[in-house]
Amino acid sequence: MNKKLKKISFITLPIALGVFLIWYSLSKLTDNDFKSIKTSFRTANYWWVLLSLAFGALSHLSRAYRWQFLLEPLGYKPKLANSIMAVLIAYLLNLVVPRSGEIARAASIKKYENIPFKKAFGTIVAERVSDVIMLFCIIGIAFILQTELISSYIFKEGDGSIYTKIIVFGVIPFTGFLTYWFLKKSENPVIQKILLFINGLFDGVKSIYKMKKKWKFLFHTIFIWAMYVLMFYAVTFALPETTNLPFSAIIVGFVVGGLSMALTNGGLGTYPVFVASALILYNVDDNPARAFGWIMWTAQTVMVILFGGLSFLFLPIYNKYQKE
Repeated sequence: MNKKLKKISFITLPIALGVFLIWYSLSKLTDNDFKSIKTSFRTANYWWVLLSLAFGALSHLSRAYRWQFLLEPLGYKPKLANSIMAVLIAYLLNLVVPRSGEIARAASIKKYENIPFKKAFGTIVAERVSDVIMLFCIIGIAFILQTELISSYIFKEGDGSIYTKIIVFGVIPFTGFLTYWFLKKSENPVIQKILLFINGLFDGVKSIYKMKKKWKFLFHTIFIWAMYVLMFYAVTFALPETTNLPFSAIIVGFVVGGLSMALTNGGLGTYPVFVASALILYNVDDNPARAFGWIMWTAQTVMVILFGGLSFLFLPIYNKYQKE
């Protein structure tokens, strides 16, 4: 019963949190706020949104192509069309049940390309390791670009940027290393899971380094995340209030939005709120910031539902045609 309850909670709690945040954020708005947000939606330049979706589509295609580099050393060369549709189905299912997409992706490629589930799933895990590393790199860039902003919060008077840099790039990494060294001796199951995750990151880096086509893999990894950032950047031109945002604001908004995706399914409720909060720090008015967050999230979600739904329908049809 406990296992059943955990499964139900794993599915329902993120959705419930997202719905609550939507209700809570809307309940705080006045009639004038609603009118302002509606005006932003109505007057937005959606050609920039379409360009954003084009960048998103390129990232999905690149992800599917990059997958080939992980499967090839195992002796498998799946059709690119099957890889693309499996990736898109994964994104769709992750909107409903977190992390279910990875399982569906491995199951799809097993069914239509006869690749063993465990091997396919193993390559997906290795792929995720590279994505986590890229996310950490972008978070690091955000810290570098926002040293002054962080300093203004930590040090109320004077220029504390040099102290912030010492803390972020000296004290924190050194403390992290010492903590890791001491925790290695712990037998606590929770700590052991954390250490297993960290060791998995190191093992993933080693496996990528030993890969025959590691430079192509690295190129596509950087390309995928560059497309993610460009998706965010393109939408800033859709609203006049966000057109002149500095690059640092783009990176911070992107990072905050990406982290919000981990809290609820596809960032339901969290993405617009978190992104708006980040943009407000850069003197964007509350309502245009909220409108930007909702436009960005809606565009991404509609794209995933549309492409994922079509892939779900056409994957069996395509493979039936191939057999015939």
